[in-house]
Amino acid sequence: MTVTLVPDIVLDATGVHRDLAVLVDPGDGTIEGLIGAAHAPADAIYLSRTALAPGFVNVHSHSFQRDLRGLVERVSHLAPEDDFWTWREAMYAAAGSLDPDRIGDVARRCFTQMRDAGYTAVGEFHYVHHQPDGTPYARPNALAEAVCEAAEDVGIRIVLLLTAYERGGFDRPPDPGQRRFCDPTVEAYLARLEALQLWAADRPLVTVGAAPHSVRAVSETWLSRIAEHCADHDLVLHLHAGEQPREIAETLAATGLRPVQLIERAGALTHHTTIVHGTHCDDAEIALLAERGASVCACPTTEGNLGDGYVPVRRLREAGVAVCVGSDSNTILDPLAELRELEHVARRTAERRNVLVADGDGGPAPYLLSCGWANGARALGLPTPVIEADAPADLIAIDLDHAEIAGVADEHLAAAVVMAGSAALVTRTWVAGR
Repeated sequence: MTVTLVPDIVLDATGVHRDLAVLVDPGDGTIEGLIGAAHAPADAIYLSRTALAPGFVNVHSHSFQRDLRGLVERVSHLAPEDDFWTWREAMYAAAGSLDPDRIGDVARRCFTQMRDAGYTAVGEFHYVHHQPDGTPYARPNALAEAVCEAAEDVGIRIVLLLTAYERGGFDRPPDPGQRRFCDPTVEAYLARLEALQLWAADRPLVTVGAAPHSVRAVSETWLSRIAEHCADHDLVLHLHAGEQPREIAETLAATGLRPVQLIERAGALTHHTTIVHGTHCDDAEIALLAERGASVCACPTTEGNLGDGYVPVRRLREAGVAVCVGSDSNTILDPLAELRELEHVARRTAERRNVLVADGDGGPAPYLLSCGWANGARALGLPTPVIEADAPADLIAIDLDHAEIAGVADEHLAAAVVMAGSAALVTRTWVAGR
């Protein structure tokens, strides 16, 4: 049965539109079309003082890290020079405590907050696979399945990015905290990937992608094999790269190449590829990303929390590299905070205002919203979030009377939402029309 939503405003990539009603089919989870609000049927749902917009796409999440909140925000006498690498030890301890029930519980809590914040799709970069000693569960993908089931319970669209982990670093076996991340061979990993694809085949909110963790964690041989599999099966491929100066130094010392260059040599840099972070990519790597049509997922609030540095978003944009955003460690779950920080990073590095602006644009809002909508969906292999016929009915309601944007004129609404708003603006969400 068709559900008719009548907001005051429809806000999408084409701008602000009034006097429209949106027809939603909860049965197949799509938008049937738009009609004039004056023609809405008697049973229409009127969303007073509301703007209806596409839901945001969270491209990179480690949902279990949500439970690190507060635990890592103090200086230890054991690690007075706290950085990413000391934080990682606390993360390993949290990962070591997980079982299928516990990982499902934390994922459910994390995904609930995501959906409440206006995310309607998430790319879950999942790398806790086996029992703490590294032996498989009776169901080898038990933990991944538990995370996906949590997403289904919450009603958020999930792309489970099954992570490949081979080693602890160049010429290093896995650390004890990494044993449950690792598969014994690339064939074993690919078998689990195919099994998860089959498991997810009849689950409308679940799709699957591949995620070689990083060039530190997988060899070039593994990376090439996984890239071939992705090409053969039309899967997205995500991996961390360019996040840390130490990572780059180790990659150069071991291979003579920087991380993105090594990924390209392995045949894993294509239009299916998303590099997560890219914080320290140089101009040559950015040129490679542009040439191969790869994306970069920035995670600004996590990069700030970990002291990782600033994503070179202005250089990426100027080179034509699609940028999207993720919540990563889930310290903060707010798509508008992530998007706004892209512009703030660009302003801090350029030391001027309104940096991410195309010729003729009035400001950065169109670009930032494209990062949260179209670029995010592209990185996860999902349909573009739009409000038009046949698009998925993944929508959010924005409170026009909220103090953050109350009184803003239509022509400034998008800019006010993305540059002054927060997740508190979101009052309701629909995923697949529900």
